Amino acid sequence: MKVVVTVVGVDRVGIIARVATVLAENNVNIVSINQTILDGMFNMIMMCEAADPTALQKVQEALTVEGEQLGVQIMAQHADIFLSMHRVG
Repeated sequence: MKVVVTVVGVDRVGIIARVATVLAENNVNIVSINQTILDGMFNMIMMCEAADPTALQKVQEALTVEGEQLGVQIMAQHADIFLSMHRVG
């Protein structure tokens, strides 16, 4: 199952490391990552793959907790839903 993870918030040390750790602990592989910092705001999008299609809710919950600790917003969505929500035209 493909999963899109987005992270938005004020930049700080360790965001990528901590998000990647949560994903690894939940057996989610990062396939592609793109991140930028714009005027102190951290923005990242990751395309990931999870072997277990039932793991999404657990991953979402773990990323929400991590986001609260980091002071950023982290969302994980099934790729099909993310892509349909952000389709132009």
